[in-house]
Amino acid sequence: MRFSDIIGNADVAKTLVSMADSGRVAHAMLMYENEGCGALALALAYVQYLNCSNPHDGDSCGECPSCRQMAKLIHPDVHYVFPVNKGPKTSDDKPTSESYMKYWRELAIANPYFVEADLQRAIGIESKNGLIAVAEARNIISKLSLTAVADGYKAVIFYLPEKMNQETANRLLKMVEEPPVQTLFIFITHAPEKVLQTIFSRCQSIRVLPLTKEEAEQVKALNPFDDSEEYNVFMDMFSDLMNALVSRDLMGALECGESMAALESREKQKAFCTFAGECIRKIFMFQQNLPQIAGVSEQEQEFYVNMAGRCGRKFCSRSMADVEKVVAMIDRNVSSKILFTDLVNRMFLNI
Repeated sequence: MRFSDIIGNADVAKTLVSMADSGRVAHAMLMYENEGCGALALALAYVQYLNCSNPHDGDSCGECPSCRQMAKLIHPDVHYVFPVNKGPKTSDDKPTSESYMKYWRELAIANPYFVEADLQRAIGIESKNGLIAVAEARNIISKLSLTAVADGYKAVIFYLPEKMNQETANRLLKMVEEPPVQTLFIFITHAPEKVLQTIFSRCQSIRVLPLTKEEAEQVKALNPFDDSEEYNVFMDMFSDLMNALVSRDLMGALECGESMAALESREKQKAFCTFAGECIRKIFMFQQNLPQIAGVSEQEQEFYVNMAGRCGRKFCSRSMADVEKVVAMIDRNVSSKILFTDLVNRMFLNI
């Protein structure tokens, strides 16, 4: 991945190039983004630039042995950690990222802007919560204790460190705080507030900004999965809910809550919450007379204009906070039926 291949976040790319050129390479970095905004692409381009034999014009050459290895995600000194669980695509009783590395490479090469649901689908754990367990820490410590194969940086790219438990973080803490020479950790998070403070406090933080509508359309074209069906299902559920709420039809709204709770996995429920939160944001943009940055298609504009006019001014801020709480409670294995019934009731009061 070269910086010239990245969609959006040109200022972040320039910052990373400047850090590398000046020699001010942070040994631990936390990139936080909304899902699918390019943090992984930036991390890959940054590591490739650092290890390139012939960087020029603010980018890696893309042709040297190191760049060719990075393009295939097989550089021997670059390691990847991501949330996993037991599934049909591995026979390991206690799987780690290595158990699914083939599928990680295929997904990240095809679309480095993938979201968590894409990863779970790729490694076959759609119905389970992914975790970063202590075995990952042992593997990384073992790998980083070895001499680098090439003459450059050793790097570990952690995707979703918020999925790391306390024991894993404790094992890694000393290595993150005092890594071997020319070793860096890059953590990519969608929820910085959930990253354990012991890790967060030792990282230089970089915000990866949301993509523009045009950039998001470019990224969507890269997605190897066809999510149009899921989008339509989620949009139908959200529009049914909103129509019930503005009509003051509590029973109809509660039926929508039942449909949300009946989604086949907790990850799918979280995906719907993310979708609903984005829809509520769009309603808010219309309420603020900012339709140009709402990112709404012509076909859906009438719906959002209607909802913006019928919702109270405090509905969006309160409901977005309520949706975020549901996501947090899903991670704690609280009953889905209770969560979504309570969410619908709160949104009914907010309207």
